[in-house]
Amino acid sequence: MRGVVSAANEVDLYNQLKSSGMELVTCSLVQKESGLGGASFLRPKIKTRDLIQFFMHLEQLQAAGVPMLDSLADVRDSADNQTLKDIMTDVHRSVSDGASLSESLNNYPKVFHNLYISLIKAGEDTGDLEKSYTQLIKYLKWVDDMQTKIKKATRYPTILLVVVILTITIMMGVVVPQIVGFIKNLGQDLPFYTTALVATSEFFQTYWWVVLGTPFVLYFVYKLVRKNSEGFAYHMDSLFLRLPIAGPIIRKVSIARYAQTFGSLFSSGIDVINCLKAAQKTVSNLALVEALETVQARVQVGAPLSQAFNSSGEFPTLVIRMIKIGEESGNLTPVLMQVSEFYTKDVDEAVQGLITMIEPMLTALLGVIILWIAVGVFGPIYGSFANIQT
Repeated sequence: MRGVVSAANEVDLYNQLKSSGMELVTCSLVQKESGLGGASFLRPKIKTRDLIQFFMHLEQLQAAGVPMLDSLADVRDSADNQTLKDIMTDVHRSVSDGASLSESLNNYPKVFHNLYISLIKAGEDTGDLEKSYTQLIKYLKWVDDMQTKIKKATRYPTILLVVVILTITIMMGVVVPQIVGFIKNLGQDLPFYTTALVATSEFFQTYWWVVLGTPFVLYFVYKLVRKNSEGFAYHMDSLFLRLPIAGPIIRKVSIARYAQTFGSLFSSGIDVINCLKAAQKTVSNLALVEALETVQARVQVGAPLSQAFNSSGEFPTLVIRMIKIGEESGNLTPVLMQVSEFYTKDVDEAVQGLITMIEPMLTALLGVIILWIAVGVFGPIYGSFANIQT
């Protein structure tokens, strides 16, 4: 077996392996950035489905009454992902030394987010870890399903856009230039659409690297400015929310994720303030984050949850009305889950509608470019034939 383990020295490493029923054959010191919590590209990444399997395994063992250390050892030995196996080796050692599971997992914030730690800690405090595992599995399955839908929904339009860009570049940079010389030698005045085609083709020939590189440069500049300017990032996020088509989708995705997280935390017995703090971290849009901070501040001074959401001005009436119903009936968790389910389905339909609109638009754009090339090339040729007949 090979792996990475945190140890003070070689003796400590030997003792750790010995306690796990293994013998140390050979070892070497790894670089800090390639350690357990590092971001080394050589180590396999832990995906959402790895975490689902991890917590499902813990839930089954907990339900069967298996002790914590034995459960962690079994999860460690059965893990397919080498990075997760290494992490569980360290977590097993930490728990055996007296630390709680939430404290041990908290040493790997890049893998186990604050939400996971909060749910597990709530289970430790209430003595019902099985329920916490169940909530985590449900949440992670929802996240995985949402990620799969978004990737599946955006894959085809992305491929089609790349094909359109490459087709236009090849047509303008390779095909059209081979015909341009013949058109220029016809000895007649060229129509404006042919002149524009020739000028565009010459631009592509000379500056093709600019055409292909500009999107990447703009994206890099945008990310750089956004990272260094909080005001720019806030204004851009606010603008994104107000875009005609993409804005409502961004808002619905954020609300669905927030409601799902809040409901999972609240059902585990965590108080409302901590639920608000933890769920807020799942929202990346800064304009919505600011609104959620307002909600949290108003709840802390005693305002009802529905009234706090209403005062933020960023949440639809439907969400506020359903939260108010949940408060009055004492069934806030089911209501939040209904909100998440409603917006998840709504996002799915909206994304599918967006794809249905994007596909014909890109196809029409490609058709217009090809038609322009055909008319620009064959128009003067047919014109020369007409002059010959005259």
